[in-house]
Amino acid sequence: MFVLGIDPGLTRMGFGLLRRHPSGSPIFEVATAGVIETPPEDALEDRLGMISVEIDSLLDEVRPDVVVVERIFFQTNVRTAIPVAQASGIVIAAANRRGIEVAHLTANEVKLSVVGHGGATKRQVQEMVARLCGLAEAPSPADVADAMALAACYLGTSNLKRAILEQVR
Repeated sequence: MFVLGIDPGLTRMGFGLLRRHPSGSPIFEVATAGVIETPPEDALEDRLGMISVEIDSLLDEVRPDVVVVERIFFQTNVRTAIPVAQASGIVIAAANRRGIEVAHLTANEVKLSVVGHGGATKRQVQEMVARLCGLAEAPSPADVADAMALAACYLGTSNLKRAILEQVR
């Protein structure tokens, strides 16, 4: 199963496509990872259009089984939250049009799963993602590591969630 993690953003949107490593060590294999960037000086509609084109292209190229998007949570800066939510919506809609399952995880859920502490720093997430994926260096920028952590969290917990749901039914 290939899982595409997306760390939504308007200026930088991180992505990371992972699957469980066939041999089991390291735990996750990285198929691709990177960042989609838009120029901050461009108009919002142009930037969202660029993201839409890039996400469509990425989904058509990598064909993930699941797309995991970070659930947006802002306590203070609503001006930032709205464009990030718009960018996130583009990803969700693009996945839905292709019939790809979409999951949402909060940053705290991911940090707890990947690092073991919901208040982990960006650097701690980057370093743990490197270990989990057998990388020589921590993924950079942090948006890429966050996206990879989303995919790793989903892969690490999806079997447990499915087993629980089957017991409830």
